[in-house]
Amino acid sequence: MMFQFFEKRPDLNEGVQMWKDTPGSVLLDVRTREEFIDGHVPGSVNLPLEQLAEIDIPKQTPLFVYCHSGNRSGQAAAWLVRQGYTATNVGGIIEYSGVLE
Repeated sequence: MMFQFFEKRPDLNEGVQMWKDTPGSVLLDVRTREEFIDGHVPGSVNLPLEQLAEIDIPKQTPLFVYCHSGNRSGQAAAWLVRQGYTATNVGGIIEYSGVLE
C-alpha cells in the first residue's frame, strides 16, 4: 500500500488522445459548473461529481473522466465502473498543456 505513492498518475494529455482515438467515447469533466465555465477541454461534457448519479449516457459508451487534480475523477471513474460503465480516470486539468475553451 505504501508504494501507491509511486504509481504513475494519470495524464490528461494522454487521456485526451485516448478519447480522440476511441470512436463514440465521451470526455467527462466532473468539476463544478463554475470550474467548467472557467476553462475546459474542447468537446468535453460537464457532469459535476455531486450530480454523477444523474448520468444520462448509454452504458456501452466509453468514458474518459477528468477533474482538477485527478482525485474527483478517480472517485467518479470508480463509481461509474461499479454502475457498469467503462470509465477511465485520465487525471487533472492542472497537468493539461492543450487549448482550453
